[in-house]
Amino acid sequence: MKVAIIGAGNVGTALAGTATRAGHEVVIAAAHPDHAAAAAAKVGATPAASAREAATGADVVVLAVPVQAVAEVAREVAAARPSVIVDVTNRPTPDPEGHATSIAEEVQAAVPGARVVKAFNTAFASVQADPAAYGVPVDGFVAGDDAQAKQTALAFVESLGFRPVDAGSLAAARTLEGMAWLNISRNLQGGSWQDAWVLLGPDESN
Repeated sequence: MKVAIIGAGNVGTALAGTATRAGHEVVIAAAHPDHAAAAAAKVGATPAASAREAATGADVVVLAVPVQAVAEVAREVAAARPSVIVDVTNRPTPDPEGHATSIAEEVQAAVPGARVVKAFNTAFASVQADPAAYGVPVDGFVAGDDAQAKQTALAFVESLGFRPVDAGSLAAARTLEGMAWLNISRNLQGGSWQDAWVLLGPDESN
């Protein structure tokens, strides 16, 4: 796949590195082109001058930008008509009164003609950088309303070494964002920032 990573911070760089090792054609863009160039050089990807340039012809566009900028960036990349837009963002802190929608739903509302899915937000950058390091497959949850887009995202998630988990419709991103905050809040109390979600069930092989 051609994968465009928008954002050259910890998450963007981690996912770009894992995607490159998985054999994908990876292009990175960022608000500051020099940051994109540095991240691309670090992981063996290709830098782009803009988000729209990176998204042109992409099978998957990953939005790894601050939540305050995600809707604006989504509109920019949607103009390039990529196959799938993946929102990986979480709110810095949850609103005590709760949010009526998830960030992913807000992104979809900003680009109504695009195919938006939620993925990777429940995994820390340390996990995204090496999801195979845990001895068991780390769960990669994907939520979306477009069935084809969701299947593309699930295949991408699996190619990076996660166990793909269909989390349901895009509205389920509200739950995924809550799961992310639960993990964040636990680690803010002195965790290792290495925790990962793994769903367990009875062994039915016997």
